Amino acid sequence: MVPRTGLAAVSEALLAMSRHLEVRDVLKTIVASARELLDAEYAALGVPDDHGGFAQFVVDGVSDEQWKAIGPLPRQHGILAAMLHEATPQRLADVREDPRFGGWPATHPEMSDFLGLPVADGDEVLGALFLANKRCAKPQGGCGFTAEDEDLLRILAQHAAIALTNARLYERSRELTIAGERARLAHELHDAVSQKLFSLRLTAQAATALVDRDPARAKSELQQVAALAAEAAEELRSAVIELRPAGLDEDGLVATLRTQIQVLDRAHAARVTFEAERVRALPAAQEEAVLRVAQEALHNALRHSGAARVDVTLVRNGNGAVLRVGDDGCGFDPSAVRRAGRHLGLVSMRDRAGGVGGALTVESAPDKGTVIEMEVPGG
Repeated sequence: MVPRTGLAAVSEALLAMSRHLEVRDVLKTIVASARELLDAEYAALGVPDDHGGFAQFVVDGVSDEQWKAIGPLPRQHGILAAMLHEATPQRLADVREDPRFGGWPATHPEMSDFLGLPVADGDEVLGALFLANKRCAKPQGGCGFTAEDEDLLRILAQHAAIALTNARLYERSRELTIAGERARLAHELHDAVSQKLFSLRLTAQAATALVDRDPARAKSELQQVAALAAEAAEELRSAVIELRPAGLDEDGLVATLRTQIQVLDRAHAARVTFEAERVRALPAAQEEAVLRVAQEALHNALRHSGAARVDVTLVRNGNGAVLRVGDDGCGFDPSAVRRAGRHLGLVSMRDRAGGVGGALTVESAPDKGTVIEMEVPGG
């Protein structure tokens, strides 16, 4: 039977799982809770893919530097495979002496006693949750993890399955919402660009009719053609950015930002750069907010400022991060923009920052460029 203090700790862990809706956040909470509750040095949870590997593999107790040095994600083999394919718990005095043990990379931390259980929803195995190196003294020749530890981990695994299933349903629902939003944007894009192209065609026809009898007016019409063509191109460029899948779950914030900024650098006359320094992965909601603010700030800089250069930086700040988007464009008076009722997306950016517990600051003045900075906390 779990002691009363243990029950309180279990309750806290289960509540922590239920607070998160993003799959990655749920996985991290499960692993951290299991490691703390069972007093283990290491904990991990792997979610299998359909190709013999893992779609996601979350660890706790291993530093970022250690994890990078270990290399690629492990494959489904040995004891991990047994938990996934046979759906059986594994409690071992020394994992290295098990005949199924296939070794690990040279930089992998040493592990001995081992406790692992499948995370299952009915007959479907969603993942493998395991702990290694019980911190308390273990019996001579025995496993530091006890039968009571196994019972406790089984409770966690059962609730982890519920939390993980709910998170997957939430993300699927969000994907459907995003798909609907993309369809709406595509429809709006079609309407907007169609109108621009129709105007472009009429203006070009008018210029053709005037070129002989009124060259000055024809020249004016051709200038309008150029302006309409530029507007149509800008509509397309902006919509492509909005419709482009963010790729945050697969690539992470830094890689996603770098890819999008490279696209913008090629598409615009302005030089667009990106630098990232020691940035840790953030909770999914924070990463999405940072990405959207960066997109909005870049859109403003490239469309309205006339900048020759736009620099984007993302740096670590404790467990969080600071995003900075600076340009050398025409700048503006933020107070005048507010009085005129034009916000240049500033309200949206502030709302996004505030929605994840962060803050947004704007520094700008006429002919002095603009700096937009967003600070977000970590998980």
